[in-house]
Amino acid sequence: MNGENRVTIRKIPTGVPGLDEILGGGLPEYSFNIIAGSPGCGKTTLAHQVVFANATPERPALYFTVLGEPAIKMLRYQQQFRFFDSAKLNGSVRFINLSQVVLERDLNAVMEEIIKEVEAASPGVVVVDSFRTVVRKATAGTPELELQGFVQRLALHLTSWQATTFLIGEYTEGEIRDNPVFTVADGLYWLYQQVERNSIVRKLQVMKLRGQASVPGLHTFRITEGGLQAFPRTFGLTGRKDKSPDRRRLSTGISELDTMLGGGIPEGDSLLVAGPSGTGKSVLATQFISEGIRQGEPGIVAIFEERPEEYAGRAAKLGMDFETPQRDGKLDIIYLRPLDLSVDETMCEVIEAVKRIGAKRVVIDSLAGFEMALAPGFRIDFRESLYRMIGALTRVGVTIVSTVEVAESFTELALSPYSISFLSDDIIRLRYVEIAGQLRKLLMVVKMRAGAHSNDICEYEITSDGLKVGKRLTGYQGLITGIPEPIPGTDTTDAPTAKE
Repeated sequence: MNGENRVTIRKIPTGVPGLDEILGGGLPEYSFNIIAGSPGCGKTTLAHQVVFANATPERPALYFTVLGEPAIKMLRYQQQFRFFDSAKLNGSVRFINLSQVVLERDLNAVMEEIIKEVEAASPGVVVVDSFRTVVRKATAGTPELELQGFVQRLALHLTSWQATTFLIGEYTEGEIRDNPVFTVADGLYWLYQQVERNSIVRKLQVMKLRGQASVPGLHTFRITEGGLQAFPRTFGLTGRKDKSPDRRRLSTGISELDTMLGGGIPEGDSLLVAGPSGTGKSVLATQFISEGIRQGEPGIVAIFEERPEEYAGRAAKLGMDFETPQRDGKLDIIYLRPLDLSVDETMCEVIEAVKRIGAKRVVIDSLAGFEMALAPGFRIDFRESLYRMIGALTRVGVTIVSTVEVAESFTELALSPYSISFLSDDIIRLRYVEIAGQLRKLLMVVKMRAGAHSNDICEYEITSDGLKVGKRLTGYQGLITGIPEPIPGTDTTDAPTAKE
């Protein structure tokens, strides 16, 4: 069969942000699907989102309820979600209770009732919730062959009436091999709800989808006021942009540091600022964002350890106004929900903010706070997840500055506790050094992929105007150990500081 003779399968939207991307563009129209999972994982809410996203007066949605919660009780809770549209009830969306038929009669009677309603309404979407209850009650003592025949007839009839169908059930994965309903299904969507220490993590997997390529693996989702929201593992990783060799340089807002960097940070790079507590990592990142706003480049700051108003207040003490650009849509300070995040959710929120304000600069402050905000299960794959997140952000053309805290050992120059330095295009290392009974601060550019950089080790100070970089610190050896020694024969009494 050549391409011209192929049947075109239209894709309908799920109404769930992110899920259409996971499915490869949406749900295949007229498909026969199963939504499976344990109680409380969001099966019914997912079905309702699909229903309200697609039901019309001409092609209504029929929602069959069976021995579960009554429709009036179900609607009481579902109407709390933003996707719920009461104007569609009894017209575009119709609820039909099959409980009495299931209790008193057999599978054939159930089939007849469904056929009667479908023929009368000619629906575009049909949901049976819970289909497993139908099978359990109506098939006591029924041979497996008869059950399989029932499922096949139901699928054939609903497909011939051009309805996209969803059977909802509380199945276990062990039933996949022997249950005939999974064989007949065109699509199988499994929802999981896992308790990880004190966190609840919800994930979904497309285990089967005929006719189109879906994104494999487990995808995080969250139940919000808007209903389900899915976070594809591939979010932001498509549409790669090649980095131009003559990219412009972005100023950090610290002229001496720009010089050390060879003119600034190459646009589209990921820069890591590493150092122990109190060395000014956040101050440097704040100056980077402030300079971008001054030059008309909107910015995003993703924080995990303090509230946006606290972050803006700290910037104000350094003479930087973050309130005005927030009001003008030039700056977005995102405080991400702690303790049960996934990297994909964080990535989605940051990229959506980037698109919303047209951001050119992004700060992640800090990676340690980011890791602690993740649900425990996600921390295991922190490096791999961070790789995807940085790749997604740089692919949309933004320049990233991330901060990471490292413990000062005074015997080595550690760059990161996560072994993630390979993820960064550029690295700036801040550290303490003890000289003549004083704790002083040093800055060095350790790595730059885009070109040459200064090899100087410079002293710096944190002032009321931000981070000030001084001249190269000379007269000592072993500076990067943190315990330097004067070079014999060198006068160190007038070693330059950031004030000079």
